[in-house]
Amino acid sequence: MDIANLIDQYAAGPELLREAVRGMPSEALDARPIPGKWSTRQVVCHVADFEPVYVDRMKRVLAEDEPTFFGGDPDQFAARLGYERRDVETELAMIAAVRRHMTEILRGVPPEDFQRQGIHSEAGRMSLEALLRQITGHIPHHVEFIREKRSALGV
Repeated sequence: MDIANLIDQYAAGPELLREAVRGMPSEALDARPIPGKWSTRQVVCHVADFEPVYVDRMKRVLAEDEPTFFGGDPDQFAARLGYERRDVETELAMIAAVRRHMTEILRGVPPEDFQRQGIHSEAGRMSLEALLRQITGHIPHHVEFIREKRSALGV
């Protein structure tokens, strides 16, 4: 897949997530029908919390020479950032705004800059293209979990 198509898929992520939760009542958003898995609200909050992290990584790879960036423990975020009381609509709007912002930047990046590198503290060297591929897959990955929950709930 070429970079332009990858950027299009990245930009489409928020609508994919919005569609996955469309029509879910609050009790369904908070239900945990699959033992050991987060609720849909928690999944949406997780995506919202990591979007700025991913944008920071991509911006730093573009702006700095071989920056180092660090991983984050999603379970610590979930435990300490009030996922159970956060508004899903606010989270979805933030995800969409962050992706629009970064999409505009990415569309102006010269092709050769997608090979710029950063160093992830756990995964090692990563090009901007590799980061973008990973980040683009984040929402579809979680949408599958939301579909599982919807199916288990009959929603």
